[in-house]
Parts: sequence; structure tokens; C-alpha cells
Amino acid sequence: MSSGERSPEHFAAMYQGKPPWDIDRPQQAFIRLAEEEAIRGDVLDAGCGTGENALYLAGRGHAVVGIDAVPAAIERARGKMLARRQEVEFRVADALQLQTLGRTFDTVIDCGLFHALSDEDRARYVASLAAVLRDGGRLFLLCFSERVAGDWGPRRVTERELREAFSHGWEVERIAPERMENNLQGGVDGWLATMRRVAQAAGS
Repeated sequence: MSSGERSPEHFAAMYQGKPPWDIDRPQQAFIRLAEEEAIRGDVLDAGCGTGENALYLAGRGHAVVGIDAVPAAIERARGKMLARRQEVEFRVADALQLQTLGRTFDTVIDCGLFHALSDEDRARYVASLAAVLRDGGRLFLLCFSERVAGDWGPRRVTERELREAFSHGWEVERIAPERMENNLQGGVDGWLATMRRVAQAAGS
């Protein structure tokens, strides 16, 4: 495992306390996208953590599924949902095997999952996303950028890496600098990438 990659056990251990990405509110990037009506239809939150982004979008009328590999995260997300009397389908699931959800989506959001994956798992993740995102649907991906100093935390991601990861079956519509909020420094330099799923010809 290279520097910046994290095992499932690492993430489970982080939820014994309060992980730095758990900010008790949705990320401003997703609030802005929602207010601009860029987020449409049925939504999947891949790597939803304790559910703040998913719950916010459900409150705006979207049918939302939130998945995370850590049971403790999903348990907290369900607790918030019940306390707020909202409706989100929170499930423990593997983001590398999204086809097992048995459904498709108009929009997928990713807040901090892509940058935690190895190169091999990135390719599996992109294929998994393609299996559940409807043709013409969009992925909004928020991740660390290479502008974050030091070697703490997750892997840094370059614009080139994002473009290469989504070079087949996707249109990269936009990659722009974005503040990624956390509960330690307040936020770090990140990328907000918008990818559109492109219909593939039979046999391609």
C-alpha cells in the first residue's frame, strides 16, 4: 500500500472517534451545485460517511441512496435520518461493486472516496460507477489536489490523473479548484470534477 492509501480497517478505526471529514454539515461545493440545479434526479452518494450530503439532497426532494463500507458510518447516518425525520436509503456496500445495488442513478456524488483508492481500485471504481450511472448522468467528484502541502492524509490527485481515470466512456466537463472542508484546518485545496456518462456503442 503506497503513501496516502488507506485500508478498510483504517477507516473503521477512524469512526471510533470523529473523522476529520465529518463536518456535521454538507460540503459547500454540493450545496452550490444543488442550488444551481446541477444535481438532478435520483442520487447516489458513494462513500457517504455519516450522511450529511445525502441528507441535504434528500431535503431538496431527491431520492438518495448513500453507501459506505464502514458499518459505523452507516449507523450514524441512519441515526441522523431518524432524528431529522428524513428519508434516505443508507446501505453498507462496496463502492467497487455498485452493480450489486440493483439500480441506476441520474447523479452520483463522491466526497473524498476517489483520493483514498489505489491505482488499481480507481480503475475498478470508475467501472463500477459506469455500471450504475445512466447515460447522460453526471458524477460530481470532490477530492484532495496536489496543492495540499505535506504528506499527511490521503493521496493527492492531479488534474491529469482525473482526466486519465475518466478517459473512456466519460466526458470530462469541468475540473476546477475547490475548497474541501474538514474539521481540522477548516479546509484544504481540492478539485471539484464534473464527469458526464457517455452512451457506449454496442460491443465497445
